[in-house]
Amino acid sequence: MTSQLVCRPEQHLPVAILRVSGVLDAMTKDALEHALAQALSAQPEALLIDVSALEIPDPAALDVLSTVVCRTADWPAVPIVLCGAGPETARIIGSWPDCAAVSTATSCADALKGTKEEPEPRRIRVRLRPVPDACRQVRQLVTQACTSWHRRELAGTAALVATELVANVVRHAHTTMEFTVGLRDGRVCLTVRDGSRLLPRPKAPEVGEAGGRGLQLVRELTDAWGVLPVPDGKVVWTHLTAGAAV
Repeated sequence: MTSQLVCRPEQHLPVAILRVSGVLDAMTKDALEHALAQALSAQPEALLIDVSALEIPDPAALDVLSTVVCRTADWPAVPIVLCGAGPETARIIGSWPDCAAVSTATSCADALKGTKEEPEPRRIRVRLRPVPDACRQVRQLVTQACTSWHRRELAGTAALVATELVANVVRHAHTTMEFTVGLRDGRVCLTVRDGSRLLPRPKAPEVGEAGGRGLQLVRELTDAWGVLPVPDGKVVWTHLTAGAAV
């Protein structure tokens, strides 16, 4: 019998809630990964995953859950909370290595109370057309945001990274984009969502070649960066902390 998994989003912003039911195994993990990517692409303040109705047929299925959730936990400034896990499952989840961004709660209601007690993250979001002037707009926006958030030491680096992210959309994606700059837990987070499913890959340009160094520069200047594929395109994200400098 074919396994079935249902992922039902119940809330998107400011906190996303995803109800997961059915059987989790190697056959259904792609459905869970797809649903998590879609929920995270909206950049909520937190993602609550209700696993109280999730069937985990054997211990190996917990490895599947760990692989999917911990991979998406790299998405910057979006804490992930697994709600409704049984005591033994919660214990195992708490022991996952390199997955500190994931926590557990007895229920989504309890987790929601906890998110309301957290300081509200600062975030500015704008929509831009794929024109060269978009680069100037984000440079100005990021510089002003870092200054107002008392992160002036990051302004130059963040503005440069933002310029490269937007320029990549202008050069290659040619679609309207959504640019977001945010501050949470001391990190300045920059994301660009566009309508192209072509995933960017840093490359080392040949000597004398014009361009091609944008994503290589992003990788060198940020603490972390990545690409989150979504059904209607992709989200490229980065974050950097104090100490980075151009």
